[in-house]
Amino acid sequence: MVKSFSQRGSRKRRRTGRVKRTRSTEETEQRILDAAHAVFVRAGTAGARTLEIAKEAGVNPALLHYYFRTKERLAEAVFRRAAGQLLPAVVRILASDATLEDKVEQVVQVELQFLSKAPYLPGYILSELAHHPDRAPQLIAAVTGEVPVALGAQVRTVLAKQIDARVRDRTMHPISPDQFAVNLLALCVFPFAARPLFMALFGIDQKGFEQFIDRRRKELAPFFLRALRP
Repeated sequence: MVKSFSQRGSRKRRRTGRVKRTRSTEETEQRILDAAHAVFVRAGTAGARTLEIAKEAGVNPALLHYYFRTKERLAEAVFRRAAGQLLPAVVRILASDATLEDKVEQVVQVELQFLSKAPYLPGYILSELAHHPDRAPQLIAAVTGEVPVALGAQVRTVLAKQIDARVRDRTMHPISPDQFAVNLLALCVFPFAARPLFMALFGIDQKGFEQFIDRRRKELAPFFLRALRP
């Protein structure tokens, strides 16, 4: 019996496990990845359903298998993408020649603006790491894939030099570069990571949370810098 074109194509895909790259396939794959990102970040890996992803992408569910083979492979692709969005801009700011005051202000503005558009992202990443510890290397790879590894060492060196100068001038308490960076990031990320708990605890709705973040944009940098003064 003569095999049809579609049967021969399916057989070839099973042998190679790869999809021939064309502009059309890349656009479809990107649409699926965009939809999966929205669903996974919103519902987590365990709560995400392939039918929901297909509906969000506007494609036949069979195409998810065609492009990504399994839900797990799709989840890994989404996690790498999400992780790569969280830190690179901050690392570049901290490694720059800007003053400490400017760095703190820039990090606060960049992180709060970005997370306001992706409020589920911190909770999603923390949840994925808690349930899938093996994804920690993916997080590191996603960050270092966008930011050269040497930039991490540069952040530590630049911050240490700036902090030491302030300590010698007695205008800042001693603090390690790692603690400086982690404390700053935590103050930016925590409200979003704990957003549902925060909203329930203080009895605010989404609009109230957005107003809280708007105030935080103005108040967080001065608060952080005041805490470091002797």
